Amino acid sequence: MKFCVNILLLVLCMACTETVKVDSFVDTLPPVKPDYARVTIPVNIAPLNIMAECDIEKIDVTVGESGGRTIHSQATISTDFDIDEWRALLAENVGKSIVYTVSLKIGGKWIRYKPFELFVSSDSIDYGLVYRLIAPVYETFGSMGIYQRKLSDFTQKTIVENNLLQNNCVNCHSFCQLNPERMSLHIRGAYGCTMIIKDNELQLFNTRTDTTRGNCVYPAWHPDGRHIAYSVNETRQMFHSASPNRIEVIDHWSDVVVLDTKTNTLASSPLLMSADYFETFPYFSSDGQWLYFCSAKAVDVNSVPESARYDLCRIAYDSCTGEFGKKVDTLVKASAIGKSVSFPRPSPDGRFVAYTLSDYGQFSIWHPESDIWLLNIATGETHCMDNINSSDVDSYHSWSSNGRWMVVSSRRENGLFTQPYLAHIDNDGNAAKAFRLPLRSPAEYDAMFYSFNIPEFIVEPVMLNVNELERRLVRRDLQNVVFEK
Repeated sequence: MKFCVNILLLVLCMACTETVKVDSFVDTLPPVKPDYARVTIPVNIAPLNIMAECDIEKIDVTVGESGGRTIHSQATISTDFDIDEWRALLAENVGKSIVYTVSLKIGGKWIRYKPFELFVSSDSIDYGLVYRLIAPVYETFGSMGIYQRKLSDFTQKTIVENNLLQNNCVNCHSFCQLNPERMSLHIRGAYGCTMIIKDNELQLFNTRTDTTRGNCVYPAWHPDGRHIAYSVNETRQMFHSASPNRIEVIDHWSDVVVLDTKTNTLASSPLLMSADYFETFPYFSSDGQWLYFCSAKAVDVNSVPESARYDLCRIAYDSCTGEFGKKVDTLVKASAIGKSVSFPRPSPDGRFVAYTLSDYGQFSIWHPESDIWLLNIATGETHCMDNINSSDVDSYHSWSSNGRWMVVSSRRENGLFTQPYLAHIDNDGNAAKAFRLPLRSPAEYDAMFYSFNIPEFIVEPVMLNVNELERRLVRRDLQNVVFEK
């Protein structure tokens, strides 16, 4: 699967450049997309091309600093900055701002708009992102795949597509400290299993046991590269007859377990497998000493799904002994204020936990009210990350390896398709204005009918032998796991 790029669009964008003779000036920001005004960008990000949001004949953009280096692009649809010129421009302006000067030709007249600035941060961003591209459908898997995108340019490569795996569903990709040499991937369908790569060795596991009742999902690697936390859930879909939320995925029960990939054993604690609570979305701290998760009182979700509200919790964990702590700490009691937590993500420096807050349940990716919040672990203070959030869904999120960038899944563009947004996070946990992942042409987003699902940073390219994976799936070359009593 590749981004849908209209060949005619590319031809039009290469139209001859004409000299801009400005007929009028407008003291407002230009009507262009994406919105890059006053954002903070990494020094190694791909070019941020823009296009007009209104009918135009041409767009002309100059980017640079006053009296210094500038780069230029003129087109009929969207800009297409030379990548080498862009990189040189950013390298010369680290720690400073660059200015976009935009002119639009409308009705034969050139209109120049108020310039806007971008700040170039010295904090670099990781090699790339891994995400699933999936149509926003409910009943069938459809066409989907896991892809990797290099952030310093526009290169997207396929990791695995489900048409190569008997059309099974591929989801829940996860990496140990963003390193693709240790990867977990869940496969659902006739060839369902959990794929784990350790040091580039591929293994397939049947993670269902008599004790756990279901397969392992929602993975999170321990930093030791040996242990992986999973939730084990029985989830069902529910459709609303009258609600702004299109769909719910609700837990009928859920527990948290930890897989030891060396011994092929699962372990847990009564505090993580309580019949009185739903436990889900585990995630280890960067030092591996804490296991964060979400917990809700067990309720009858069939009759009142809105009654399930999850709190942010953690429990101590010793990877050397495999022992869990004797108590659970509740860090954010969202249920007390009629809210619910999902997707806890501790920062790499261990000082913060970012999480999604919505009105109820754990399927926040379809809740328009869902926002990203940040907990300061030392002070217990928590706040909404306003510069990242929007008026629509802002849900799944992950940190870069240096903790200075966050990627957020958002439906702010049209309420239907999830798209990835990037934001700079400073040393105090403050977020700069989020900006949409740049594509070669912003028009590519309009031509796509897929959502970017579970965006995760990676520090180097993913190398997966898909042919070997398919052969072993067909042979059912699986290892069973055992639950430790």
